[in-house]
Amino acid sequence: MKKQVIEYAGVPVGIVIPDEDRLKFIAVKFHVHDLDEQRFRSPDEVKLAIHDLMTRRHPKPLHA
Repeated sequence: MKKQVIEYAGVPVGIVIPDEDRLKFIAVKFHVHDLDEQRFRSPDEVKLAIHDLMTRRHPKPLHA
């Protein structure tokens, strides 16, 4: 596998590059920097981690 761009909500936020038997995520946007240089099994796993990170940072407001 070659490097691959990872998008979130249609915006490129990083790339994954092969690193031994995993993919290393390289963040290019500040809001996903917490995941920078972490290793994942697949691009889908990276996207899920980004979604989880963004959901924790920006939870949906509770309505009364």
